Amino acid sequence: MSVFDVMPSRRGTGSLKWDQRPELRPYWVADMDFLSPPEVIAALQRRVEHGVFGYAIPHDGLVESILDYLRTRHEVSSSPDDLVHLGGLVPALSLACRAFAEENDSVLTCTPIYPPFLHVHKDAKLRLTTVPYITDGETWTFDWDGLEKAVTPSTRLFLLSNPQNPLGRVFSENEILQLAAFCERHNMILVSDEIHCDLILDEVRTPHFTAMRLPECYKERTITLLSPSKTFNIAGMGYAYAVIPDQSLRKRFVAAEGHTLAEINCLGYHSAEAAYRHGEPWRLELISYLRSNRDLITRFCRDEMTSIKIPNIEATYLAWMNFHQTGIANPALFLEKEARIFLSDGRYFGEQGHARLNFGCSRSHLEEALSDIRKAMENRL
Repeated sequence: MSVFDVMPSRRGTGSLKWDQRPELRPYWVADMDFLSPPEVIAALQRRVEHGVFGYAIPHDGLVESILDYLRTRHEVSSSPDDLVHLGGLVPALSLACRAFAEENDSVLTCTPIYPPFLHVHKDAKLRLTTVPYITDGETWTFDWDGLEKAVTPSTRLFLLSNPQNPLGRVFSENEILQLAAFCERHNMILVSDEIHCDLILDEVRTPHFTAMRLPECYKERTITLLSPSKTFNIAGMGYAYAVIPDQSLRKRFVAAEGHTLAEINCLGYHSAEAAYRHGEPWRLELISYLRSNRDLITRFCRDEMTSIKIPNIEATYLAWMNFHQTGIANPALFLEKEARIFLSDGRYFGEQGHARLNFGCSRSHLEEALSDIRKAMENRL
């Protein structure tokens, strides 16, 4: 039995995932139902035993662990000065909008996309332009012609999710290079959210190409956002960071913060350090387990429920399910009523007729969801 086969009880713990709709079994928000790595739990216990929880700053061990991680995982040499420590990546997206655009300028992104991407522009009173991703039936990619038609002289930023949430796509080096050239041609800042970059299910077939490895000529317009939170199931610790090598760009980003972001707590810092220093064996076991879950849900859609379409999931623990051929206009609502399960509604990602299922759970819990979807679909006939 795998350690991931055992799901701790989360009901009544103040869990957003489990307690917001306790009458439903949850497969929605992107946090996993696994214990964090034992080394992370031990590090938190040691810090709690210290007994003092005053204002915290990034300690040397954390910074060293991040720089080691960037070097070993991404082949990127950075300095402590390149790092901007943050209380989360959604605030960082909002901060970038405020830092690099003025009222009535616009932000560009592609859909479907993680819902905050479609709303952070409002914090800076900007306009939002979206261009749908396109597919050849198997692989989703950028609509380059559509992007050229959509961009304007007042478009200041491009917001990228890579690996892509919810499509599970790992964009290639050529695609990221083409996107960087597009941003340079139109004088845009590229903000690359790479929070899922350590959740790639086959790193040989689809290696991650980080924006941090773009040629030097793009550094003055590139911000990369990272966090161990999704990978090591410590999202509630509220820690992330930006890597911004260009000093001028970094100063503008930090200056826009003002007094709007909360302090980062000491437990967030220490959990991140422990995850980066000691979490790799656990991460590799996790990837193997998620890969099997991915294969299970893919077979379910392609061999059994063939009217439910699913992309090739290259990364994340999130399955983007297309219900258009079923005739179900709102699949999340349908499954809530008929299967008593809670999925993320595709409308909030900019794409109706879809639902996102979180398979970061035990195999048995996932099998229950698929069984309930099967029964709900059969009862429609």
